[in-house]
Amino acid sequence: MLDSDERRVLAARLRDDVLDAVRRAGGRPELLATAPVEADVPVTVDDRSLSTAVNAALDDHGEPTAVVMADLGLATPRALSRLFDASGDVVLAPGRGGGTNALVVRHPAFRVDYHGASCRDHRRQAHEIGATLRELDSHRLATDIDEPGDLAELLLHGDGRAARWLRDAGFRLATGDGRVAVERHP
Repeated sequence: MLDSDERRVLAARLRDDVLDAVRRAGGRPELLATAPVEADVPVTVDDRSLSTAVNAALDDHGEPTAVVMADLGLATPRALSRLFDASGDVVLAPGRGGGTNALVVRHPAFRVDYHGASCRDHRRQAHEIGATLRELDSHRLATDIDEPGDLAELLLHGDGRAARWLRDAGFRLATGDGRVAVERHP
């Protein structure tokens, strides 16, 4: 539904919305990126796999660390505060489809693995190292913007830069007899 330039713009708007939500939830955001990006937060460029890069960041921080994916267009300060404040050595915010969209790591031996059904793998990892685990049930943190159908969620529930950009670009909800979809009007 978007060309490559539009995808880059939407990704930047999503990222900025997430960074704002993290700040407003009391976090001190840093960005882990595969290439240099302009942002108003510290940026670490690491072109290794996501799991390898995040594990390196966990090692570097050596303290409780939250990892929040940059495509969580519905994330709010309230949802993130619930994540940050939840008790447990590992706190997971599962994504739809088996992924892990956000987590808090307080156990020094915990390592992420974002391949496959990462939520299941993270549960197993926490159990294997004896870490206490808490899962946070949150629609706002479970919804990442990966597929064209996810744009409907952003239009329905989002109010940040990314949702406004979609509306300004002519995207509208298409309602019919079944699921809500997205269509684009010039």
